[in-house]
Amino acid sequence: MSLMLPSESPTARSVVGVADDLIAALRGESAQLPRAESVVLLLVDGLGAISLRAHAGHARALTSVLTKKDVAYSVFPSTTASALTSILTGVQPGEHGLVGYRVLDRERDVLVNQLSGWESDGIDPERWQPLPTVFERERAQGRPVFAVGVAAYAHSGFSRATLRGAEFIAARTPADRVAAAYDLAERHPGAFVYCYVPEVDKAGHKHGIASPQWVAALEDVDAALAQRVPPGVGVLVTADHGMVDVPAHRQIVLEARDLRGVRHLGGEPRMIHAYVEQGVVADAVAERWRRDLDGVADVATRDEAVASGLFGSVVTDAAASRIGDLLLVPRGIGAVYDGTAADQRSRGMIGQHGGLTPEERQVPMVRLGAFSR
Repeated sequence: MSLMLPSESPTARSVVGVADDLIAALRGESAQLPRAESVVLLLVDGLGAISLRAHAGHARALTSVLTKKDVAYSVFPSTTASALTSILTGVQPGEHGLVGYRVLDRERDVLVNQLSGWESDGIDPERWQPLPTVFERERAQGRPVFAVGVAAYAHSGFSRATLRGAEFIAARTPADRVAAAYDLAERHPGAFVYCYVPEVDKAGHKHGIASPQWVAALEDVDAALAQRVPPGVGVLVTADHGMVDVPAHRQIVLEARDLRGVRHLGGEPRMIHAYVEQGVVADAVAERWRRDLDGVADVATRDEAVASGLFGSVVTDAAASRIGDLLLVPRGIGAVYDGTAADQRSRGMIGQHGGLTPEERQVPMVRLGAFSR
């Protein structure tokens, strides 16, 4: 296998256990956090720890309390569909089954979008992601559980897969959402409140993390987090993944000759799931790609990736069926595109994620309120 595996310590903290830590803190049983009367999990989509530190002057509320130890690692792939589902179910992608951005539904032989395509691609959220969410588990125990987010996401298929059991509260701006989350936590002792803030991720994708627009989005989030935390409320600020900027000259374009034997390209530009034609030996395509893409991208077969633990120690049959026959992960800040596809709009996206770099996988873990050191 040529795939360069992540090198973090086996004891490094993972985003997968964050919700369980917060619930334990409500009971006074967390090894990581002090006891709190209510808790807020504030998720800033796309905010990597490395990019946050690089822009510390624009995020003083966050970075003034950020220590070197306040870091966790996202899952693989480092993408929203996989990581948010892991955070809100407490298991790795190999178990909950959302193993990438776009994956193959082998029963229908079609690619489905696991973030925004639930309705258009005909995916049943409860069948595709059947595991209980943290909201379902805690609500069954009588705990108040809430999800604060953007109104447009209230009834989406992805929300049904990840927020089942929560009472959804919509609010327009980051400041409005943070205020609503704090109010819910204060008014409902023992509550678990999830607050989702997507503006940083959206600015990064469109303009890049080096852009004034990304900095402005970060400043808005930081100002929102400067609000007073109610007494007894513990707040943990984290992210699902970070991001890298991909310049045009680092785009890797696969032409027809490169795609011989390949039926579908799924995933996303920083982590491709490739599905081969019936009767084609995946190992043969893998060897060709390793030779032709030597030095610019890593290649692994499904069996190699599963055996290495990239998707977690448990990989269900359903999850395995969605993993590509081959995985193609660009090195550095490259991104892979299908040069034969009619729709090339994604090549204009600057900020990208999904791969294995520290910039994509390291996320902040900032404590506020009752969790402050």
